[in-house]
Amino acid sequence: MDIPAIHRETGAFWDEIADTYSHGEGCEAEVIEFLRSGGNYLLESEQQLLGDLAPWCRRAIHLQCSGGLDALSLLRQGAAEVVGVDISEGLLASARRKAAAIDAPAAWYCSDLLQTPTVLNGTADLVYTGKGALCWMMDLAAWADVVARVLAPGGRVFILEGHPLDWIWDKNAPGYLLDQEHGNYFSTELRERLFSRVTQATPRYRQWTLGEVVNSVINAGLVLDQLHEYPEPFWDQFPHIPHDTLRRLPHTFALLAHKP
Repeated sequence: MDIPAIHRETGAFWDEIADTYSHGEGCEAEVIEFLRSGGNYLLESEQQLLGDLAPWCRRAIHLQCSGGLDALSLLRQGAAEVVGVDISEGLLASARRKAAAIDAPAAWYCSDLLQTPTVLNGTADLVYTGKGALCWMMDLAAWADVVARVLAPGGRVFILEGHPLDWIWDKNAPGYLLDQEHGNYFSTELRERLFSRVTQATPRYRQWTLGEVVNSVINAGLVLDQLHEYPEPFWDQFPHIPHDTLRRLPHTFALLAHKP
């Protein structure tokens, strides 16, 4: 598997749709006003688990930061400064505009995450990632090694991701029904991302089991502190399943670990 080539294709895809994707988050003027007024795009569960970052977080690094909404929200959570790393220059351009508009203490690096600049080594009190990020990583062990190397001693990593069980369900069914093509929790096949408009790039992604995510963190030398599962999805991928039924299974998970 040519991992750098797959990641480059992913970056090209996000560059192509950066404007459309950013507008889907809300127009930049609205986002800027929300952030300027103290708004926070982190989910309530994230805010509760992270708590007040001000006493201990001088630098938060958001790996796969996209357009910067969550990175800039970490400032509202109390981080003194944030650094965003993403493979898409188009998405980072949007993040830079937002940060400049609110005069945020932020820096942005365009890089394949697995080649995250070494200047960041050992500088993060917090590494944050998630919400649809890990599926774009073709080497989870290498990803976890990057997390470990940018963390300062005693630094923490926080992941909030879609629960791997959500990969296996038929998204058009009125209840929990295995997807006939992809209903295998342990599948290692790569899938292609489809978008509502034709793009030149066709990125590929893959599912990781909960065990693979947890063990990658542990095998990178980090110490697991907390693992939580939640019934709320972070996006509406099951529009036909009744709310009460939807909440019977987990749709997100959060992981907290630290570097000794």
